[in-house]
Amino acid sequence: MSHYGGRGGDGGRGGGGRGRGGDDRYGDQSGFRSNNRGSDSGGWGSSGPSSAPSGGGGWGNSAPSSAPSGGGGWGSSAPSNGGGSWGSSAPSGGGGWGGNGGGGGGRYGPSSSGPSRDRFGSNSFDKLEKINWDLSQLPVFEKNFYIPHPAVTKRSEKESSDWRREKGITVIGDGIPTPCYTFEEASMPEYVHKEVIKQGFKAPTPIQSQGWPMALAGRDMIGISATGSGKTLAFLLPAMIHINAQAYLQPGDGPIVLVLEPTRELAMQVKKECDKFGASSSVKNTAIYGGVPKDTQIRDLRSGVEIVIACPGRLLDHLQSGNTNLKRVTYLVLDEADRMLDMGFEPQIRQIVSQIRPDRQTLMWSATWPKEVQLLSRQFQSNPYQVYVGNIETSANVMIKQVVEVCTDREKYMKLLDHLKGFTVDQRVLIFVETKIGAKSLTSSLSREGHRVNDIHGDKSQRDRDRALAEFKSGRTPVLVATDVAARGIDVPDVRMVVNFDMPNNIEDYVHRIGRTGRAGAQGFAVTFFTDKHARMAKELVDILRGSNQVIPPELTKMRHY
Repeated sequence: MSHYGGRGGDGGRGGGGRGRGGDDRYGDQSGFRSNNRGSDSGGWGSSGPSSAPSGGGGWGNSAPSSAPSGGGGWGSSAPSNGGGSWGSSAPSGGGGWGGNGGGGGGRYGPSSSGPSRDRFGSNSFDKLEKINWDLSQLPVFEKNFYIPHPAVTKRSEKESSDWRREKGITVIGDGIPTPCYTFEEASMPEYVHKEVIKQGFKAPTPIQSQGWPMALAGRDMIGISATGSGKTLAFLLPAMIHINAQAYLQPGDGPIVLVLEPTRELAMQVKKECDKFGASSSVKNTAIYGGVPKDTQIRDLRSGVEIVIACPGRLLDHLQSGNTNLKRVTYLVLDEADRMLDMGFEPQIRQIVSQIRPDRQTLMWSATWPKEVQLLSRQFQSNPYQVYVGNIETSANVMIKQVVEVCTDREKYMKLLDHLKGFTVDQRVLIFVETKIGAKSLTSSLSREGHRVNDIHGDKSQRDRDRALAEFKSGRTPVLVATDVAARGIDVPDVRMVVNFDMPNNIEDYVHRIGRTGRAGAQGFAVTFFTDKHARMAKELVDILRGSNQVIPPELTKMRHY
């Protein structure tokens, strides 16, 4: 059974929270997690009392808690009256997030006397202003949940270093945790572990092996890894554990976890994973993006969801309309951070982050590490762990075989047909072009050749784009021609080949495009047609190819001096 135990009982919602009790996975009815790090109680095999926050016996089943949680909400020194926060069935105590019994006055500080008309004080979100946070008035929250598995604690630093070297992993920071090699070693709760096995995963990817202990330790972290390397689960599974350690949402509360994504397609992809791994613990989520009516999103936000996956622009709309707030966000993820900056979302990101308490845990994930992302990290994060898989600047997935053909524009179409001959009608091929006109033209030409093909670009309505993507995923139309609007939004595990019919204008987009194949440890294949037009990028492309042990055509090597 999980060392996280079962969900807290009915008392959890009253004021203590949603934490977990129950049998210990590695010990005997232990108070598994103790807030007193030097104590002999709890831990891996004892049955001593836990001093974990807010009632109910820490990580164990029935050990008493000494943490305050009663009539004064989170800020009072009144003794706990149960609270159910970390226990299994303790009765409800006092006032949740509020200063008095029902979570009323003093919700976010001494100047608040309970919910105002818009629940967040006299100022509405019609004009978002930076909040001057007073940490002394905010509820304390727990974010360090990492208890190393016994096999991990026995692992020497040399063994860990050798493993990192073998996997191409670079780590930076103080107190770097030892990587976990298996799902069992990751010390995930049973409900998460079962779902991972159910999905057919055999072992963590390198970024998960190193990233999970970092995220569970509660520190800010930076993860740089090629697209398709398992980054989503690297931040999502720790998020589920983080949520289940916090107080239940009260009416009017915003989310506990916020994941920012650059595109609608990526938001939907993350939501799909949230649906899988959150169902067993009743963790609710919603995806917030443009191009669709707001009604369903408003209903979800106002009813209360623990996870919001959002594109920055649409989230700001909801914040300004008062449909939600970010005052309970304690776990923030900036996913595909480089892409969000490329798309010009930096001002929106800054506005959003200004609405989140500064002592949150912030995780930044990216496929590349340009200076703009580094600056954002310095401003939004504090003493972060850093983990890189591959080249620190820009890296491509080593599971992808990359073929670069130097040619003219006129030669590209026939070369494409030659490559398509090597694939069966059911193998998916994703072709990237530069323009919408180019997408339409190439789709028409391939259709005349007898290929089942569709396209996705900015001129298509959202409904038509969804239909084209669904037909591609199902295999009904196994060839999809796309502009960069779909570069990071397509999550199809069995894309056999990616073709850069038109070379992108920067090397980061090259990495993101080819990352649509070779996902989740599968072998991928990418073909790029390289013309004189992009000669200025030859040196960067050579570096990418060399860094992932690919064949470098002599013509490309000559161009690197242009």
